[in-house]
Amino acid sequence: MKNEKIKRILLKLSGEALLGDQLFGVDPKVLVYLAKEIKSIVDNDVEIGIVIGGGNIFRGEGLAQSGIDRVTGDQMGMLATIINALAIQDALEREDLVVRVMSALKVNEVCEDYIRRRAIRHLEKGRVTIFSAGTGNPYFTTDSAASLRAVEIEADLLIKATRVNGVFSEDPLVNDQAKHFEKISYDDFISMGLRVMDTTSIVMAKENNLPIRVYDISIDNALLQIVQGKNVGTLIE
Repeated sequence: MKNEKIKRILLKLSGEALLGDQLFGVDPKVLVYLAKEIKSIVDNDVEIGIVIGGGNIFRGEGLAQSGIDRVTGDQMGMLATIINALAIQDALEREDLVVRVMSALKVNEVCEDYIRRRAIRHLEKGRVTIFSAGTGNPYFTTDSAASLRAVEIEADLLIKATRVNGVFSEDPLVNDQAKHFEKISYDDFISMGLRVMDTTSIVMAKENNLPIRVYDISIDNALLQIVQGKNVGTLIE
């Protein structure tokens, strides 16, 4: 990725990122931390869209393994992402940011329907725009939703927040000898079977020349460093 000014990003947050020290739900301390990190880049005139997962509440694939119909489980997971989106919206608004939540499912009493042109207009006006309910379809992860929304809103960069600082050859939380990649191609990521993001999301990014940066969510000011062009985590392109 060329060191050009980043004007618009799509931030992908997992539902698990909101857990903090809890086993279930949302940790208010994590919301405060995330809100301040996001505000730092909005204050630097970067437009930001957010896609949030729902794994801290429900994960469709996991529910299917327990016997629930996969489509029903995925729909439950989509609703969980809406809950998380509203929590993040509240935290961001307490930082005096203007926020809109858009949903791929119709829940008009709590958020707007996702309409691409309207989403881009929100971003152009400096509003943090949260995309919830994934793609609105079962069998697609929120990673795939993140790549899709990033392409649709013409983001300069997709940023994936994880528990480790980038992409490794193996899970570094399990094997401390795992190799860290400062940069890796889409094809190598896929051929090596790396699981930081699902294959569908990587293929979509490749086909649309969308660079992805993976970083550790717990590193203070990492988001700001990334939008300033610093080499944080791993770049996939």
